[in-house]
Amino acid sequence: MTDLDFDIVPPSAVRSGRATDAYFDRTESTLRAADRNPRVTAEVTADQFPDGEFELLAGVKDAAALLADRAVDVDAIPPGRLFDGGPVLRIEGPYLEFARLETSLLGLLSHASGIATAALEARRAAPDSSVLSFGARHVHPSIAAVVERSALLGGLDGFSHVAAGDVIGREAGGTMPHALMLCFGRGHQEDAWRAFDETVPESVPRIALCDTFSDEKDEAIRAAETLGDRLDGIRIDTTGSRRGDFRHIIREVRWELDARGFEDVDVFVSGGLGPADLRELRDIVDGFGVGGYVSNADPVDFALDIVAVDGEPIAKRGKLSGVKSVYRTADGGHHVGLEAAAAPTDGEPLLEPLLRDGTVADSFDYSLETAIERAERDASLVGF
Repeated sequence: MTDLDFDIVPPSAVRSGRATDAYFDRTESTLRAADRNPRVTAEVTADQFPDGEFELLAGVKDAAALLADRAVDVDAIPPGRLFDGGPVLRIEGPYLEFARLETSLLGLLSHASGIATAALEARRAAPDSSVLSFGARHVHPSIAAVVERSALLGGLDGFSHVAAGDVIGREAGGTMPHALMLCFGRGHQEDAWRAFDETVPESVPRIALCDTFSDEKDEAIRAAETLGDRLDGIRIDTTGSRRGDFRHIIREVRWELDARGFEDVDVFVSGGLGPADLRELRDIVDGFGVGGYVSNADPVDFALDIVAVDGEPIAKRGKLSGVKSVYRTADGGHHVGLEAAAAPTDGEPLLEPLLRDGTVADSFDYSLETAIERAERDASLVGF
């Protein structure tokens, strides 16, 4: 039996603060030696001022888990809200209570928010289609649940990763890969589709993969004739190098299915798709599988900066000093201002109490269901 193990930082290291950059170890040692531990306010921001480029906040539940049980007060924008400048999370407390947690905190928020934003872009590109997350294979398996939760938060209808579903309390979906077709062999596609139909639970949609050995149109017709009324749909996952005019291929498939009385068979497509593809195909496709565009999204470039020490505004060069608030205005605008300044007349405060003295506030709702609703509502309001 191998003595090899996976290169995974355990949750215990994240919670304890071991999952940090080395200079925070040096900082902590130095401050303790100097007997200095001021009360600070620190803010997590991506941009100082609004620039019209909204992003979707995710990862707040994990941030709460990281900061809980420490002597800090934390305010945060709830997950599923869109933001455009200013703080998304604010921490107040003795600096050494959270100094070494900065690395993990930024990672939890940055990665999840980037994925959620990309998922929302895909969702808005095909609002009336089924859009599923197929990208877990492009990331380290230890973060698959982050990918799938963030994809759902951004509005996608489902996901493929089984263990991620166990973590987030949702059931994974999916039908058949090319490997199944290849195991039955060329010329035996009907045997593969029929065996699948006879094996999987009735709750699993009968979606036949129809591009393994021959023309997509040919395999789609054969699948429909093999499974008849039991066929829910066909999926085309043709490699990009073999597609040619993908829209034309799909229109041909749809035409031939309809011509043979299979109007109720849906057409799903996958394979390297992004929002531009979804917009181009959404009028002729019933559903999409989106992979790398969502799972490989660039993280949001969050930073954590001290903005007040012992109640006095302070900041490094290029950052805005003082404790700030953020608001959503009735016209969908995003407003950033000093906490002590007057709020916009129609402004809704976005920051809410998340932790008080390390205890999660009862009023803060970070549930996935609520976050999904927020994202859909906010996206419409700001014109995302």
